[in-house]
Amino acid sequence: MSESNAPYSGALEGSNAKRGLWSSRLAFILAATGSAVGLGNIWKFPYVTGENGGGAFVLVYLLCIAAIGLPIMMAEVLIGRRGGHSPVNSLKAIVRHDKLNPAWWIVGAIGVVAGFLILSFYSVIGGWAVSYVGTAASGQLTGQSADAIGTIFSDLLGDPATLLMWHTLFMGLVMLVVAKGVRSGLERAVSILMPALFLLLLIVVGYAMTTGEFGRAMTFLFQPDFSKLTTSGILVALGHAFFTLSLGMAVMMAYGSYLPKNVSIAKTSIAVCVIDTGVALLAGLAIFPIVFANGLEPGAGPGLIFQTLPLAFGQMPMGSLFGTLFFVLLIFAAWTSGISLLEPIVEWLEEQKGMNRTISTLGAGFVCWALGIASILSLNLWSDFAPLGWIGMLEGKTIFDLLDFFTANILLPLGGLLVAILAGWVMSRKAMEEELSLSEPMFRLWYVTVRYITPVAVGAVFVYNLFGS
Repeated sequence: MSESNAPYSGALEGSNAKRGLWSSRLAFILAATGSAVGLGNIWKFPYVTGENGGGAFVLVYLLCIAAIGLPIMMAEVLIGRRGGHSPVNSLKAIVRHDKLNPAWWIVGAIGVVAGFLILSFYSVIGGWAVSYVGTAASGQLTGQSADAIGTIFSDLLGDPATLLMWHTLFMGLVMLVVAKGVRSGLERAVSILMPALFLLLLIVVGYAMTTGEFGRAMTFLFQPDFSKLTTSGILVALGHAFFTLSLGMAVMMAYGSYLPKNVSIAKTSIAVCVIDTGVALLAGLAIFPIVFANGLEPGAGPGLIFQTLPLAFGQMPMGSLFGTLFFVLLIFAAWTSGISLLEPIVEWLEEQKGMNRTISTLGAGFVCWALGIASILSLNLWSDFAPLGWIGMLEGKTIFDLLDFFTANILLPLGGLLVAILAGWVMSRKAMEEELSLSEPMFRLWYVTVRYITPVAVGAVFVYNLFGS
């Protein structure tokens, strides 16, 4: 493979000049950060950090954000803005203009499908957060034992009707915003939700500072102990850096298609990475002092948010208030991410099928909601149903598990790997230089990274996820 030498002529014909655009660089940063800041930051980052020893894992994670996440994000935004359409049609426009192999449009399709599938079960988890707001606010967590807290969670998962109600509410919130379009919907929502999310997170961090264990949490997060870092931990850090930035989901391509030409892709991508990473670290500082103060285990796994922390909130002064605030924070994080996951397919339906924004949102949202019902049932009535159990690595995996496994371990790293190959080896170098507007040394650094380092690293995660975990 060699990159196209087709001359670059700026914006492609019929691209985003005629479509809705973000009103400012800040609007894009808030939207992209809203996509990146989600359950991966508030729910997953703390427990994978706890499972992998703390500070050394955090250091590797930060390096992976800079060396892997940022270059791919810049490439995805570049593709979206240059193509000026939905991810699939942006790729089609670019390959047509640069006379590349037409099959490269599939990179956009993989991302759109991945985001759509993720949203179907992500909405179910978002529904858990909505449910827990009422649970915390009503004082149901107060003074409960670990067994009682576990029963609250298991009772929720075992009730398909209740799960369906919360899943429907969460998906409705997502569709409500997406249906209103770029400025009236996406931009207005993130301009309210993101500042509110930051404020709530800072309030919870402030409370965590009063527990007496804030110093221990600082040490755990920021003092590396490399004896606790394993090869598995390094690959988990790389994979999580990739996941938390919403890469491989076509989100950044879709959002990039609304980015004005005079906005720097590099500066905005750096800002998104910095804010997203800052939120993850703040989440750790909010959660670990509470965990340590209550004698709980930082490596409690996925149950940290819905079982371990509720136990802590139930034992602490004003726990109902701060537990409620925490789960509202979790809803805001999940909501902004859910919006971004629905946007690529809605954008494509508008272009490809000629549907208006409302109809395309309702259609895509309904199908995604319906698919989510299968995930709900796999938590209770279908909990013994493992559709692909005859395949060794998929033995015992429910529909919920399969959707999570297929997207996180196959579609996302595959999409990211193909984006890196496309940007590093196939697309016109001249076009990318024009879009990124970097100094020659900085462009060369990005180009070498996305061409050589990123594909190897993402490929390693891909292989590890499939065969090594």
